Amino acid sequence: MSALETVTIERHDNVALVSLNRPDSLNAFSAELRRDIGAAVDEVNADDSIRVVVLTGVGRAFSAGADLMEVQGDDFDVRRQLNEEYKPVLMAISESGKPWISAVNGAAAGIGSAFAMVCDLTVMAEDAFIYQAFAAIGLVPDGGATWHLARSIGRKRAFELIATGEKLRAEKCQALGLCNRVVPADELVPATLAWAQELAGKAPLALRYAKQALNQAMEADVAEIISAEADLQHLCINSADAAEGVKAFVEKRAPVWQGK
Repeated sequence: MSALETVTIERHDNVALVSLNRPDSLNAFSAELRRDIGAAVDEVNADDSIRVVVLTGVGRAFSAGADLMEVQGDDFDVRRQLNEEYKPVLMAISESGKPWISAVNGAAAGIGSAFAMVCDLTVMAEDAFIYQAFAAIGLVPDGGATWHLARSIGRKRAFELIATGEKLRAEKCQALGLCNRVVPADELVPATLAWAQELAGKAPLALRYAKQALNQAMEADVAEIISAEADLQHLCINSADAAEGVKAFVEKRAPVWQGK
């Protein structure tokens, strides 16, 4: 896999481990990191042999958010940066045909929290936290953070987090539905990779279309979703994987999935 300056990609069988790698700045997003994470996401999404992706941060933090020390020119427009540099990457994770799992170590703050929340599943270290740091510096959440918070924990609780700047610890994140599992800090990446390997053994089409249906369900009414599910089920039931699944069940053996 390609060598990038501020992101590492490691392969573990059918799982890719993508790591933000600016530990000296707590993985704050610089221009280089914005560029490299985009390239990394595109690379692993395009690799059909990769079935699950884990996203984490090297060092003491998942990401401290935007790099506030980055020098901006006179023509700096935050709308352009959010729409042209962050949004395509976040949407590529959200719309990927494979599951993404965020493994959150330390702080997931600001835009870093948006990257943690956009993943389909989240594992947090016991000492990790999600932090909406924006109000403290006169800003509002971005990168889709308000969308994820409102749908995960409700509008009133989301507004409280944003307004007060509470550092939401891992245990509370799990209780509120912002993460799936909490593990000891030194077990974060191994535990997340083990879960990813387990998911990589599932039927790829089933996971892809279940993710697609859930994404649609966040916005559509139940009638629309019943029809959308019917279309996706049609694709699944006529796939080679479905035939293999039935055959393996009858033969009492583990299925060999092809993703088609």
